[in-house]
Amino acid sequence: MHEEDWIPVSVENCGQVRGPFYHGTRADLSVGDMLKAGFTSNYDESVVMNHVYFTSLPKGAGLAAELALGAGRPRVYVVAPTGAFEDDPNVTNKKFPGNPTRSYRSAQPLRIVGELESWELYDPEFILELRRRVQAGMGEIIN
Repeated sequence: MHEEDWIPVSVENCGQVRGPFYHGTRADLSVGDMLKAGFTSNYDESVVMNHVYFTSLPKGAGLAAELALGAGRPRVYVVAPTGAFEDDPNVTNKKFPGNPTRSYRSAQPLRIVGELESWELYDPEFILELRRRVQAGMGEIIN
């Protein structure tokens, strides 16, 4: 898709976007649990999140899970938005034209409807470099 063909996803037109959707974390959650805004970031415990973030790309959610803080294993959950959502403005048109990462955010909860057992992994060196950048205060690349 060319940038000029891209139609931004907003809370008004989010119904045009079909899942499945995924959320990556290290938290041990169950089907039926709700992911809600108002909790600390997966990447910086000093930041309270106003939105819950998700993607329609399993590999992207896997990257988020790999980078997340915590002792648990990386997990990718299949999630269903319970309300309106929009393109993640942290990556959409700031870092990448359009929304090639297929990243979204919602102020409304996401319901966990399943868990992926496997997904395409990134190169371990890439993960380490991103983790270093996040720890060095460049968390805006993924938050």
